[in-house]
Amino acid sequence: MLEEVERWLATRSWSVADRPLHRLLSAKQRTGQTISVVLPALNEEETVGDIVTVIRHDLMERAPLVDEIVVVDSGSTDRTSAVAAAAGARVVHRDEILPRLPAVPGKGEVLWRSLLVTGGDILCFVDADLREFSSDFVLGIVGPLLTEPDVDLVKAMYDRPLAAGPEALAAGPTAGQGGRVTELMARPLLNMHWPQLAGFVQPLGGEYAARRSLLEQLPFPVGYGVELGMLVDALHLVGLDALAQVDVGVRKHRHQDGQALGRMAAAIYRTAQLRLARGHLVRPSLTQFVRGEDGFEPRTYSVDTEERPPMLEIVEYADRKVA
Repeated sequence: MLEEVERWLATRSWSVADRPLHRLLSAKQRTGQTISVVLPALNEEETVGDIVTVIRHDLMERAPLVDEIVVVDSGSTDRTSAVAAAAGARVVHRDEILPRLPAVPGKGEVLWRSLLVTGGDILCFVDADLREFSSDFVLGIVGPLLTEPDVDLVKAMYDRPLAAGPEALAAGPTAGQGGRVTELMARPLLNMHWPQLAGFVQPLGGEYAARRSLLEQLPFPVGYGVELGMLVDALHLVGLDALAQVDVGVRKHRHQDGQALGRMAAAIYRTAQLRLARGHLVRPSLTQFVRGEDGFEPRTYSVDTEERPPMLEIVEYADRKVA
């Protein structure tokens, strides 16, 4: 590990307990910064309502820390929108944002568009499939942005059991590890090509907060490569000391099957590849196999390669800032 990363781990890795709520409320009042919490959601009716309820109760009603909760529905076919709205979130449908530019499927697409429908100086992203959610996730990642003016982006770190309830793997040497795609794809890529980012415990985690002034300057991969792309691009734009991570406890969520993880890994690899060698590259695909009536049958998927430009380049966003 680089000496720079060892120093960073000692000075830019914190616990949620390091910044109690009263300190954050005082910092918010002093600086006047506003906070938007964004939940990208696709068919998450079982969990999105509980997450919104906890944030609204703990951080809006009991303590005025969060200014708005926005759920961006990316085309759900279940009751995600209704459940989120009933819990107190403002629900916006992906296709209603920037309608002149047809939306494409993908998490990064939703996060990018959320900049146009939120007003916070700080944006806090939270995945909508979390179970047993605690408001510590939000407190932890917005804390450094309220109290440390030289920090621009904060990732959550946490223990990540492979299953929930009694099936959860016992804590041991790998407690706190990243997910399977993190350990098999993202962490090796970062250590080999961007060793300054080797200190992030959860580089692909979906819970992170950043200043709008940074996010609006970054390109957004439209798919699952968005978290890796954002880390790499932020490193180059603002430097390692402007990045941080906070331990928020335990994260429980729905796990994907192996083939879905393979597609995620391909998108993440492609995101890294584009940043290593920009230029004319063929559109890649990934072939996987499933057993059918006549043996193993191939299934070929395109790999997300499209990226949205920095939001500052979008005329509608620039006009809103002027207004």
